[in-house]
Amino acid sequence: MELRTTKIKDCFILEPKVFKDSRGYFMESFNAQTFKEKTGLKVDFVQDNESESTYGVIRGLHAQQGEYAQAKLVRVLKGEVLDVVVDIRPDSETYLKHITVKLSAENKQQLFVPRGCLHGFSVLSENATFFYKCDNYYNKESELGIRYDDPDFNIDWKVSKEHALVSEKDLLLPFYKDLNK
Repeated sequence: MELRTTKIKDCFILEPKVFKDSRGYFMESFNAQTFKEKTGLKVDFVQDNESESTYGVIRGLHAQQGEYAQAKLVRVLKGEVLDVVVDIRPDSETYLKHITVKLSAENKQQLFVPRGCLHGFSVLSENATFFYKCDNYYNKESELGIRYDDPDFNIDWKVSKEHALVSEKDLLLPFYKDLNK
C-alpha cells in the first residue's frame, strides 16, 4: 500500500498494490498493521456500510460527534465519485479546510477520513457503489451535518445544480456558520 498525505491533517489517500493477470486482479484493501506503520494511527473498524447511487446524487456533508465520532475508510466498488472531506476540528491546524478526491473502481484509491471531519460525495458516473468502513457504530442522536452548497466552503461537486440529486434531509441541514446558533 502506498500512502499519500492530503492538506487535511490525518486524512490520507491509500493506493493498494493491485496484482493483475489473465484471471482478473487481487489486492489487499486494508491491513491494520501496515496502516499503523505508515500513518502512526491505530484504527479498529467495527462497521461496514455500502450505498448505491446514480449520476448526480450528492450525499453529505455528514459526521458523527461526541462519543460516536467516526473515522472512515472509503472506496468505490463500481463507478466514480468525487469524495469531499471538510475539517471541522477547532483544534486542528487544518480547521475549515476541505479536499476533494476522485475515487473510482478503476483507480482503486481509498480515502481515510479522520474523526471530526465532515464527509460527503457526488456521483460522477452513471451509477456508483460506495463502500466504507467505520471505527465506531452509527448513532442517530450523534448525527451532524451541513449543507453541501455552503457558500463559505464553495465546494465544486462536479455536478451542475440542475442535475444534483440531494435528499430532503440534506437540504434542511444548516450552513456551518449557523450550526451552533
